[in-house]
Amino acid sequence: MEKLFEYYRKLVRETDIEFHRYIYSKINWNSRMIGLTGPRGVGKTTLVLQHIKEKLNLNEALYVTAEDFYFASYRLLDLADAFVKMGGKYLFIDEIHKYKDWSKELKLVYDYHPELNIVFTGSSVLDINKGASDLSRRAVMYQMQGLSFREYLQLFHHISSEVYTLQDMVTHKVDILGLEHPLPLFHEYLQTGYYPFALEDDYDIRLRQIINLTLESDIPQFADMNVATGRKLKQLLAIIAKSVPFKPNFSSIAKVLEISRNNISDYCLYIEEAGLIAQLRDATGGVRGLGKVDKIYLDNTNLIYNLAQENSNIGNVRETFFLNQTRAFSDVVTSPVSDFLIDEMTFEIGGKKKGQKQIQGIEKGFIVKDDIEQGFMNVIPLWQFGMGY
Repeated sequence: MEKLFEYYRKLVRETDIEFHRYIYSKINWNSRMIGLTGPRGVGKTTLVLQHIKEKLNLNEALYVTAEDFYFASYRLLDLADAFVKMGGKYLFIDEIHKYKDWSKELKLVYDYHPELNIVFTGSSVLDINKGASDLSRRAVMYQMQGLSFREYLQLFHHISSEVYTLQDMVTHKVDILGLEHPLPLFHEYLQTGYYPFALEDDYDIRLRQIINLTLESDIPQFADMNVATGRKLKQLLAIIAKSVPFKPNFSSIAKVLEISRNNISDYCLYIEEAGLIAQLRDATGGVRGLGKVDKIYLDNTNLIYNLAQENSNIGNVRETFFLNQTRAFSDVVTSPVSDFLIDEMTFEIGGKKKGQKQIQGIEKGFIVKDDIEQGFMNVIPLWQFGMGY
């Protein structure tokens, strides 16, 4: 256990606390058990280490990763028992989905040690959600996505701004001191601004590694897939990358991949929950995730430039950005007459020459234009929808 403490303290010492992700202040850190999920690379590990460094007594806390060799010989419950006997109060477990039967054992830790606060994170949203049902009465779950344009401005360019609501955006209340001309930085963000590790070298290579790990390890492990089926996931993502945004025809994709049509929708759901694609649904069922899939996009614009360079047409990039950013604070569904519907507001996305034709006669219709700095009437600049979290 001594090695675990040594590694944990080194990580805490090296953690930068200057910038916090949007979800940091939303987490109720007093909850006895907290689960933080999200795609690989969005900053979950840094977030929990920041909390330890800023708020806790280092002697009462311990951070471990479930991939540590320690767990080849000891169980999570053994660690918790020993830690509590040493006066431990706060246990942080990273990459929890890498630990076999993690949800059952976390449940035991929770029940046996009421004096212990537990925070666990997982890169694979899929496996966490599968196990979270066992912990539904115990764990408070939070889901985290990549950087907003607002966060990118703060982390990469030290330009700070408050969070704006959707109502602020459509009523032209977005105003950022120190950002006279947002479009050059906005175009940078679209290509390399969604993941915090873009601050480091070899961003494209690292992003491709995350994609491969998600498809070759996280999803197959969750769905008990063999290696050959894992390869089908990569083929499916390649098809999506070349075609987005597109209306899914699962039968034709199934023929190309030589698998059952029924499997395609399952595979798409796995890839979506792992943070690599986004499926735009209609409003049937009234709850996000229940409607019929109308279009499939790559999850964020950085993935477009990494995976679909030949298909990085600007219309695709614009729609992907709008969907990715607004879904963090709203339920977004397909519009029967335009691009997107949020509550009762209709949004048509385009360039600066986009006209009003598609939304004529719609009471709450808005034109969202790229390549403009300021809005007017019902015309809103695209970049402003990145200021919502």
